[in-house]
Amino acid sequence: REFEAEIRFYSGDDPLDVWERYIKWTEQAFPGGGKDGNLAAVLERAVQALHGQQRYYKDLRYLNLWLKFGDCCNEPLDLYSYLHSQEIGTTLAPLYITWAEALEARGSFRKADLIFQEGLQRKAEPLDKLQAHHRQFQARVSRQTLLALEESPDGDNMGLLEIAEPQRSSLADLKGRGKKKVRAPISRVGDAVKVMNPNRSCQPQASLQLPNAPSFAVFDENSVSGPEIPTLTAQSWPAPPVPRAKENELSAGPWNSGR
Repeated sequence: REFEAEIRFYSGDDPLDVWERYIKWTEQAFPGGGKDGNLAAVLERAVQALHGQQRYYKDLRYLNLWLKFGDCCNEPLDLYSYLHSQEIGTTLAPLYITWAEALEARGSFRKADLIFQEGLQRKAEPLDKLQAHHRQFQARVSRQTLLALEESPDGDNMGLLEIAEPQRSSLADLKGRGKKKVRAPISRVGDAVKVMNPNRSCQPQASLQLPNAPSFAVFDENSVSGPEIPTLTAQSWPAPPVPRAKENELSAGPWNSGR
């Protein structure tokens, strides 16, 4: 009640201080969490109350509040992308460390390394802490690479980044029927070779006609003429991601369970 009253009647120039003390008190008074502590609701109220105040975008206290709120979201990666698009905490190392650890836990080692690299290029503070976590990440990836190579000694000497994200085969091997073993060499990976005979040119197909039906043209990907495929551009997040469902909210159920 004291914190709620202080927040309601606060007239100082640092409202983040009140919310930070409120959250720390909630964590200490209810270390086990649960609905009694209601930490998720307090965090959600805090980010909504301080939303849009750019003076806190480089404040470590404000970033820590967002990162704690990310633990209450169903998809924390969306929240990290939102923080990055809004330039919240992009000069601070904890954003890149937490983001990269979340990607590493999901097996996205390449993306995690890219997050570390961006933090190092921005010289996020404290830089020595970011560098230490990056070296530890590289050591873990190298150790898992050696384990993967030991399990498959006949495989190619490729890093864990390639092992974790294998390239999908375009077509599988075709096997012939009957007694003779026939295999068509059409298994292709990555950029498939479309023209097997260099002397043969690929001509666009003509329009097809169906009886009693309007004509339609077969799409030709090699045709230069025609509308260009629109390219996707990065969009900024207009609002923070939605947290997971609260404990005091009722779930959907049958409305006419009686006879």
